[in-house]
Amino acid sequence: MFDEKSHSLKMDKAIEVFSKELSSLRTGRANSAMLDLIKVDVYGQQMPINQVGSITTPEPRMINIQVWDQNNVPLVDAAIKKSELGLNPQIDGQLIRLPIPELNEERRTELKKLIKAMGEKCKISIRNIRRDANEELKKLLKSKEISEDDEKSYEKNVQNITDKHIITVDEKVSNKEKEIMTI
Repeated sequence: MFDEKSHSLKMDKAIEVFSKELSSLRTGRANSAMLDLIKVDVYGQQMPINQVGSITTPEPRMINIQVWDQNNVPLVDAAIKKSELGLNPQIDGQLIRLPIPELNEERRTELKKLIKAMGEKCKISIRNIRRDANEELKKLLKSKEISEDDEKSYEKNVQNITDKHIITVDEKVSNKEKEIMTI
């Protein structure tokens, strides 16, 4: 039998990944989630920053990273500089300070385009999941496990689920754009 729930869960997962990517975007306020996507090359492997030090936001425009191992400070510094966040780390012993500058109009527009592109990528993966579901339905119809009426009904359900997920992505995109454009 056809399991539309599993396809819906895959779509939920795609939106979850999209939300995580969105939270890592810089909005002008300090947010430790901004550093989630940055990986540091330590001990012969790629590790997230939160596994080599503790991250705090003491002020709205400052992120502090207390690196646990003194030898990792330059590695964390290099990883932050290489990232596309546009932040300049200030090193004070084992403490790395990241001042978060105000977003200028040009950067806001750039971020808006980036958010739209991320949203589009998420929608594409949702549509791919729909396509997989429809292909599965066609195989079930061909092997006579379901009737044509069942196939149409399932296809309609899959389309409804897809539409709901696409609307969710659009809402997330517009909310993030509003957040970025708010000064």
